[in-house]
Amino acid sequence: MLRYEYKYFVPYEKLDRLRSMLKPFMEPDGYAREHGGEYTVRSIYFDTPDWDCYVQKVEGVKRRNKVRLRGYNGGNVKSEVFFEIKKKVDEPLYKNRAALSYEEAQQAMLGKSLDEAVFTTRERPEVVEDAQRFLYHLRARRMRPVITVIYEREPYEAIFFDEENDLRITLDKNLRAVAWPALDELFEEKHARPIEARRFIMEIKFNRYLPNWTKAVVSSLGLTKGPASKYVLCVGAFPEMRECSKNFYR
Repeated sequence: MLRYEYKYFVPYEKLDRLRSMLKPFMEPDGYAREHGGEYTVRSIYFDTPDWDCYVQKVEGVKRRNKVRLRGYNGGNVKSEVFFEIKKKVDEPLYKNRAALSYEEAQQAMLGKSLDEAVFTTRERPEVVEDAQRFLYHLRARRMRPVITVIYEREPYEAIFFDEENDLRITLDKNLRAVAWPALDELFEEKHARPIEARRFIMEIKFNRYLPNWTKAVVSSLGLTKGPASKYVLCVGAFPEMRECSKNFYR
């Protein structure tokens, strides 16, 4: 399903006020409640030798994608991780996602067969195809891991849930990044560099319509919708990366 995603930079001094404005309409999602109200998101992003994903985002190309390996909180080789392709088609987004263990993910990226590694369900039998799409991008486009993007996510879902709209609001804080990670370093952040120390990113996600009350919140806080790509922010914080990568494939 196509999905809309609006992003806003929010100064940290407005965090408490924002939470109080969300409270009548939203509540922490179930996964967040199990983890004290927030959890850590970790994604290794892949790009081509010419940095196609980065350049297309910066230049505002209408149809583009990002390819990433995502995990949550701390983890090990048995932890569940996800192959993801996030596609933008003009304004809305579409995501292909396949779950498997971290160990199996590493083996698949190194060329071993998926076989029964992918966690399928009756509701989502297409996840095997999603995993194959992910691996196709890596191999056909000669993609390699370029950066790990890490942050704490404080997620909210609507109290009066509308399944067709699936409104979610996430507050992504303490953004940090690790350059040039190895495939087995998804859960490592020893050398992480902090990004955007004075602001966090609010994302409003929905399928069909944006409730009027969200517009009032945004207006009251003086926020402006705009680009806020964590991938671009993190790569931009390592200006030496793209320069040194010119020799990466020589």
